[in-house]
Amino acid sequence: MPRHQSAVSPTKYLREPQGAFVSDDGVRFRIWAPEAKQVEVVLEPDTKRESLDREENGYFGKWIRGISAGQLYHYSLDGGSPLADPASRFQPRGVDGPSEVIDSSSFVWTDTEWRGCTIVGQVIYEMHVGTFTPEGTFKAAAERIGELKALGITVIELMPIATFAGRFGWGYDGVFMYAPYEPYGRPEDFAAFVDRAHANGIAVILDVVYNHFGPTGNVMPLYSPYYLSKIQKTDWGEAINFDGEHSGPVRDYFRENAVYWVRDFYLDGLRIDATQNIYDKSAKHIIAELAEAARASVGERKLILIAENEPQQSFYVRSTADNGYGLDGLWNDDFHHSAIVALTGHSDAYYSDYRGAPQEFLSAAKYGYLYQGQWYQWQKQKRGLAALDVPHAAFVDFIQNHDQIANSATGERIHELAAAGKLRAMTALMLLGPGTPMLFQGQEYASPTPFLFFADHCGDLAAKVRKGRRDFLKQWKSMQDPALDKYLADPCEEATFQRCKLDWSQREQRRGWYDLHADLLTIRRSDPIFSAQGRWGIDGAVLSNSSFVLRFFSEDRRSDRLLLVNLGVEIILAPLPEPLLAPPQDSEWAILWSSENPKYGGNGVGPLKDKGAWRIPGDAALVLEADGAK
Repeated sequence: MPRHQSAVSPTKYLREPQGAFVSDDGVRFRIWAPEAKQVEVVLEPDTKRESLDREENGYFGKWIRGISAGQLYHYSLDGGSPLADPASRFQPRGVDGPSEVIDSSSFVWTDTEWRGCTIVGQVIYEMHVGTFTPEGTFKAAAERIGELKALGITVIELMPIATFAGRFGWGYDGVFMYAPYEPYGRPEDFAAFVDRAHANGIAVILDVVYNHFGPTGNVMPLYSPYYLSKIQKTDWGEAINFDGEHSGPVRDYFRENAVYWVRDFYLDGLRIDATQNIYDKSAKHIIAELAEAARASVGERKLILIAENEPQQSFYVRSTADNGYGLDGLWNDDFHHSAIVALTGHSDAYYSDYRGAPQEFLSAAKYGYLYQGQWYQWQKQKRGLAALDVPHAAFVDFIQNHDQIANSATGERIHELAAAGKLRAMTALMLLGPGTPMLFQGQEYASPTPFLFFADHCGDLAAKVRKGRRDFLKQWKSMQDPALDKYLADPCEEATFQRCKLDWSQREQRRGWYDLHADLLTIRRSDPIFSAQGRWGIDGAVLSNSSFVLRFFSEDRRSDRLLLVNLGVEIILAPLPEPLLAPPQDSEWAILWSSENPKYGGNGVGPLKDKGAWRIPGDAALVLEADGAK
């Protein structure tokens, strides 16, 4: 089998800022420690020490002959206690153990013809490796990739895998940004996961956290006080120093981290967490810089780069020539919030600026974000920037994700909070809509498994996490009730983590939900109009207080599709003074798909028309095609 086409030579490694890099006759160590007078590499287990040579800008480095991949090591600054490498490629004994030399070019790949993908036409599946399978490993997750292909998934988005402290967690408290989390498996196991995904035609993107470090096991400040900002803070701790004193090597560390994941592990892109907390006043923002570097590192292979950006700043997906950062996608919280209000009736906390009304879904389909500069009561400020011209595919739409499920008292999935018919209709809107849909693991079969916040902390930190989580939930008035306290899971208990593991035996028991998702994704993939993601235009009209129609235009206007969504009681439309309901010339509308199909648990659907009037069933969605225009 050929090696991966992007395997990197030792010559290339010499230009990288930090790490342990393997060649045929030894290992090159390089570390940034600008305050140190001496840096030694401590080779384990015999604790042999080798002094590194001082280089420019606070770097130390040296080739050490006679050692190879698999070597365990620490660093020692000025004769002090051994420390793990902040650019470690693997921590086999966790955050407090030694680092291991990894040869990332040694993995034998089978996907050398893979050329990546763009965001257009993709269906994303968010996955947490630790709870996706009972085993919680890369190997176990890889065994189920074929099932995701059969469902219609084209992109797996992994929640963070950078090493963090403890036996379990979400991954957003990473402290070794280059090292895959050991409980999930070794680096070669992660490479094999990606290789298996590509063999099934599925891309893999990775959630990365470049806004803060985790609270436990972080050695970065021991090497340099300049990693952290002296000015900016985040909700999770001190921000990263991207524009202050001695920030150049910090920028190098994170830029090359992005390059490392997409180049050495052949990943198809990144999802960048909480970009609003990445502070940088430099002439070129670090996100634009790392996006450019990541793309350059993979040559002609295509990448998908997505931002989570709570303020909805559309310049993230504009080109650098247009003063943007050059990313491909943005998570669309507006769609989610409006959907939750419509499905549950709850309009509190950060849902309070949404009504779940038909007009919101029409606007979301046509323009992505609902807030593009209007006043936002919840935050008492304007929200969003103009995005009317942003391509539909750039908006990643979802009804569930890891945050939103866990931002509840008991981690309940949306199917436990909403009427089944309403949820089937909303699922059709999301999966057939022009945005890029994203499912959260288990959503495809309405998994009853909760997804709670969990983090393996102890002592004072655990107490702070428990209090912080409880305080966060109190933004919802209903969750201010003290009686709720006894029902809240302890995020630091292993039992909370174990409760969140998917039970795959439940999928067959909930086959109607699975078939719903699979059938809709088949339509999205195979239907020439829905697969075009609004290329020839989309328009819509409100039909009642609870219902609306979206018309997806075809190039010749003769193969248009209608998506009728009713999130309320059955309605009879008569008269019909709405031109979007008129079929193409010499055609009639016929039902292509219905959310009320009994195979999904629906009640069936009768004729659409009766003596000129249209009957739109309650809590349902219908897809219509022109019967003479196929």
